[in-house]
Formats: sequence, structure tokens, C-alpha cells
Amino acid sequence: MTLHSVDLRETGQFPALLLDYLDQKPALEEFYSTFPTIENAKEAIIKKSGFDPEKRKTLVDVLTKQYYGLPYQPDFSVLLEENTFTVTTGHQLNIFTGPLYIIYKIVTIINLAKALKKAYPEYNFVPIYWMATEDHDFDEIASFHLFGQTHKWTGEHSGAVGRLNPKELERILKRLPDKPLIFAKAYLENDTLADAVRCYMHELFGQHGLISIDADHADLKRHFLPVIKQELTESVSEKLVTKTSSKLHSQGYHTPLNAREINLFYLEGTLRERIVRDGETYKVLNSEITFSESEILDLADAHPEYFSPNVVLRPLYEEMILPNLAYIGGPSEVPYWMQLKGVFDHFEVPFPMLMPRNFALYLTANQCRKAQKLKIDFKDLFLDEVALRRIFIDRNSEHNLSLEEQKNAFNQVFDQILSKAVDIDQTMYGAVKAEHTRLLNSLKSLEKRLTRAEERNHESEIDQLLGLKNKLFPNGVAQERYDNLLSFYINDPDFIQKLIEAFDPLDFRYNVLLES
Repeated sequence: MTLHSVDLRETGQFPALLLDYLDQKPALEEFYSTFPTIENAKEAIIKKSGFDPEKRKTLVDVLTKQYYGLPYQPDFSVLLEENTFTVTTGHQLNIFTGPLYIIYKIVTIINLAKALKKAYPEYNFVPIYWMATEDHDFDEIASFHLFGQTHKWTGEHSGAVGRLNPKELERILKRLPDKPLIFAKAYLENDTLADAVRCYMHELFGQHGLISIDADHADLKRHFLPVIKQELTESVSEKLVTKTSSKLHSQGYHTPLNAREINLFYLEGTLRERIVRDGETYKVLNSEITFSESEILDLADAHPEYFSPNVVLRPLYEEMILPNLAYIGGPSEVPYWMQLKGVFDHFEVPFPMLMPRNFALYLTANQCRKAQKLKIDFKDLFLDEVALRRIFIDRNSEHNLSLEEQKNAFNQVFDQILSKAVDIDQTMYGAVKAEHTRLLNSLKSLEKRLTRAEERNHESEIDQLLGLKNKLFPNGVAQERYDNLLSFYINDPDFIQKLIEAFDPLDFRYNVLLES
């Protein structure tokens, strides 16, 4: 596999807040702590040193239980050592791993852990996959695309997706063109989706040191209890996020995150619904459950696992129970974490190094040959179809299709006409300018017709080019956000290893990967 890199700004796919953060614009310094570099990691290590040994013990106890029965288990005891730190990414439990970019997230943290170990051999670094087991948006995880077909998990499902029964996916397994045993084993031999995802992630990435954690656990939530109580009684996070978001808005940035008065869900059985406050009463939406303040605080003491953080508090929960140095996220995640800096400061929790995952576009050997034959630059593949057509014709036409020289000459002639006309009659100005505009538009129209005529001369090549574009950006969506791991893994079991060898976790450019 060979690698080409494209600047993120040249792809037109990323928000300004992420791009300016990566450019280290001074105005954004207050919204993060340590910019992600190998050298700066030492600062992050110092900030996270002294992580509570009791939390380490809880973490190891929980992981030991969650991995029970899996072969070749990780050595969790390393997490008890004060010189061990984690690097983390998280995502929903999309079926069959979902879009490719979830795999790219995992590869990024694996490679980051390796890079940090090489730079700081006296420390240990563990890649952690935070499974979003408490998320209840079933539709977000319930489908994937493979070889031109969409496979969907149907039925009515509620509550935390990690608690769902994965055996329902047998129907999809039977329809797949090449039954992947790794997923058959995971889905058919486990009772919850959380256990199934841990099973196949361990098989795919366990040899690279990946540990998957399900934070839907009472013992872990107990360490989060002070935040739960303060959120219920003081609504602190909404005020802090609103203040930070206002500052970002004043600089012209869009912020993806909106905080609520209470950023917690009530989680029990198949129920996960928002907790809201109505006067002195706490209510669980879409249920008959209500509490007084004293009742809900007593419940939190007895059952902290009933309280599930939403997207505002989930990052804080993660950083409170993990000795974490870096969080690796997507193009929307990095900006919303920046909105949370004030929440971390309030609770005196170190803010991790915040970095984007690796981004990639993968071309098969056949697609590489086609791109080379069409003499297209890989960065041009990110253009829309109109711009892609135009740039192809500009590069491949034997004729000069531009009428820019003629338009310049035309403008000079009309400047002379205008001067003569207004010398005779000032009121002629408007009429001459209108005629100038009309005739200039005619020239532009002729220029477009020349281009279309030349496109017809290259119709076959353009059809090939657009066919390649549509393969790499199916339905106008970036390949990494549409195609599934199995699209490549079925035919190339070494696909993941090739990604690990190709990606540099601290190279914040778009990878174009070419199959050799």
C-alpha cells in the first residue's frame, strides 16, 4: 500500500473550528489544554500523574469481569501501575463495525499508543475503545452498506443499545455473500450487543493491545457520583457550555453541541429517557416516574448506574474513570469537546490532548490504474462533479477553451464606448453598461458551450472519471463514512494490518491509500 496525503482544507469536508484548531490559531487556546504532539505528551502525562489508585482498581476489576471467557485476554494489571496511561476513542455500537471510519478511529489510537511508548519507554500506554453502550439511538447503529446493498436490523427496540440481544442479527448474517465467522461468533454466542462488540473488537485488534470498555456499570458510575449530584441540583454544565459556546460563536464558529438543564438520562431495564426538573419535582420523560430532590439523590447514592450521562457529560465521565492522556475523535467530536473545556475546569479534571482520527480514502489497484490513466490528481477526487469535469477538460483539451483574453479585449472596447457615450450624454451611462453586461453574459454562455462541446469529445473518459468518483464517494458521501470494513476485509484479511502500517496518528492530513 502506498500513501498520498491531502491537506484537510483542500477536501472541503471539515468545519472551520477543527481546521483552525489544527492550525493552532491563538484565539482558540482557551478552549483546549495541550495541543497534540509527541513532545507535548509529556505535559499531559504530568497533568494526569497521581490518578486515583482506587479508580485504577475499579477499572481493572470491571474489565476483568467484562472480558471473562474471552481467549488471550489483555494484562489488565498494567492499568494498576501509576506509570500507565490510556489513549481513547469512542463510538456507537454500529452493527458489523459500521462505516470504515470507526475502524480508522481504532487504528489511530493503537498507533498513538505505539508512538508514545517509543518516545517515552518508561511509561505504558493502552489504547481504549469506549463503547457507547448506553446510547439509545437504535436507528444510528442498525444498518450498514456492503457491496451496493444496505443491510438493516429491523424491529422495535428501546433503551441502551448495549443491552440489546445480538442474536437477532442472525437474519442479516445469513444474507451476507461470505458469512464472516468473526461476526457470527460474536453475535450468536453473546447475550448483549456490548459483549458481542467486545468479542469481535478483541479478535480484530486484541493482538495490538486494544481494550474495549463498557462504562454502563455501577462500580464505575460510583466514581462519577459527585458530578451526578451536582448536575441534578445545580445544572452546572448547561451554564458552562453556554458560556463557552457564546465565545466561540462570537468568533464566527458553528458549535455542534447544545447543553440541557440536566444532562443526564434515567437508565433502567429497557428505559433510557431524559431527566427534567419541573419546579421541585424531577420527572423521567415518556414515563410516569417522578422524584423529589431528596428521593432522586438517595437513588443516586443507592444506584448510580441508573444515571446515564448524555453527550455533554460523557467525556467528563470518561476522563474521571480513565488515566487518559488523549481523546481521538471525528470532525464533529473535536469541536464539541472544545465546548466542554469549562466543564472540565469546573470539576478540576485534566482536559486530554484532543486530536482528530486518521481520515482516509482507499483506492483498489484497479481504481489506481484508472485514476492514473485519466491523469487525475488524487486531491481532485474531493471536488464536486461540476468542478471535476471542468478541471479534467482544462487539463486534457487540445484547445484553449477560455475566452478570458477576448473578454478582456471586449471590456477595453466597451470602456472606450462608455467614455465616448457619456461625453455626448451622461444619461447614456446606464444603457451602455446594460449592453456591456448583456454581451459579456453572451460571451460567458459561448464559453460554457465550448466547454460542453469539448466534454462531448471526451465523453467516455468523463464517464469513467465520474464512475470512479461515485465509487469513492457513494451517494455523494465520503467512502469512509459509507463503506463497511467487510468491503475490503473479505478479500484482503491483511487490510487492518495495512492500515496500521500506513497511518501516522499525528499527521493531520487526509490519507489517500493506494493498493499496490
